[in-house]
Amino acid sequence: MKSVFGRVLAMLAGAAGLAQAGAGDTPTFTKDVAPILFKHCASCHRPGEIAPFSLLEYKDAAKRADFLAKITGENRMPPWSPEPGFGHFMDERRLTVSEKATIAAWAKAGAPEGDPGNLPAKPAFGSGWVLGKPDLVVEMPAEFTIPASGPDVYQCFVIPLPVTQDEAVVAVDFQPGNTKVVHHAILYLDSNGQGRAKADPVTRSFPSFGGPGIRPTGNIGAWAPGIRPGLLPEGTGRYLKKGSDLVLQIHYHPSGKEEKDKSRVGIYFSKVPVRNYVGAAGIRTRQWALRIPAGEPNFTVVEQSDPLPVSAKAIGILPHMHYLGKEMKVDAKLPDGSEIPLIWIKDWDFNWQGIYGYQEPVNLPKGTVLRMKAVFDNSTANPRNPSSPPIPVTWGEQTQDEMCICGVQVITETKKELRQVMDMLHGDLGMILGGGGLPEDAETQAVAMERTKKMERMVLWEYDADKDGKISKEELELVPKSNRDRVTLILRVMGKLK
Repeated sequence: MKSVFGRVLAMLAGAAGLAQAGAGDTPTFTKDVAPILFKHCASCHRPGEIAPFSLLEYKDAAKRADFLAKITGENRMPPWSPEPGFGHFMDERRLTVSEKATIAAWAKAGAPEGDPGNLPAKPAFGSGWVLGKPDLVVEMPAEFTIPASGPDVYQCFVIPLPVTQDEAVVAVDFQPGNTKVVHHAILYLDSNGQGRAKADPVTRSFPSFGGPGIRPTGNIGAWAPGIRPGLLPEGTGRYLKKGSDLVLQIHYHPSGKEEKDKSRVGIYFSKVPVRNYVGAAGIRTRQWALRIPAGEPNFTVVEQSDPLPVSAKAIGILPHMHYLGKEMKVDAKLPDGSEIPLIWIKDWDFNWQGIYGYQEPVNLPKGTVLRMKAVFDNSTANPRNPSSPPIPVTWGEQTQDEMCICGVQVITETKKELRQVMDMLHGDLGMILGGGGLPEDAETQAVAMERTKKMERMVLWEYDADKDGKISKEELELVPKSNRDRVTLILRVMGKLK
């Protein structure tokens, strides 16, 4: 199902007419090239947007004609990372062979303008919200100051949501107030007032490196450079409990001079009853295993999930690495031995990440195993390497650190089954990878309570040497390295880490 964004662009492009130049004709900007640029490029290449130049006017496109032919011919633009045939996604930003040939022929002919009467109307983008006017817009309580230098900053902003009834969120659009310093954002939900209790009463925010510093009750999305909003399938949503606060965690990277930011979020609610709530399955490399030597051009990690405890349907996928990322390939091995390709990004670019929604849900039977292969380039040949000369890199939250995660958005037949899938991810990791909270009822509450008690009993019995009900740093050293990251996450979420 096409998102609103896809339908709007298709309508605009259709009104313009997309017929490419026929054999023997010389393409012109007004008749042949402008419709392509308006359809595929103008959402970013227009005044005030993220791209470094506009392509709405002939003079701007003509002086870059050879460059446009080169980057489209090499599939570098429009920015669309997934390989064709390895997952079928909504709103794929790929040019057709004919469209690329038209741009190349136009550039070769000297970039003629053509008859101004053939120029289609420029696309209208309205308020700046990609999906149209949101149902609810919220913003940070006040401007936040990011220092000129020093370590990266993680700050959580507590924003009350004026929602008087339970809602299902079908999309969010995060608009960074200052793209120079905003590295990424995660949109947690808190229905228990934990964030308010921690926040400074003036700034209504608190620092929290890594996780959100609370046990979130849900999640409505995330943003990183390149992610564009899209609608969930009809009848599907993320649960938003009335009275919840948005705990907006933003990761800032100092730019070299003092900066200020005041980001905002647009939220879209379902207009039809929701049949399915979204959760997350996924894979991540164990933290101790991600140790990338300096100079290594092809450091490879291979991971797989536990077998799915119930059948599920994948509706989207979110791969994530940092600047050393080179390639990520994910598939699903079914119980009968067959394989389903989920995504393959051969040329990873941190600045063009995405949450990729499948055109049709992907059936994952009970017992399916998710498999991931990721490759990192920590050599001088990697132009995106943040360290020169290269240094050894391990798992971490800073920009110069690395991560290796792939979240798979899923839906199930029942809430209990969704809870079982999300429990595979342990603690708040499911929230980070695109999961959400669940409407509370006796069944889901009982499942969650028993799971929490079981984890707490197990961890404290195993590692609480002095029996004081918490785990100290010294006691944590007794945890085998192969399991320490998981145990640390559990303890942090439960508030049992000294």
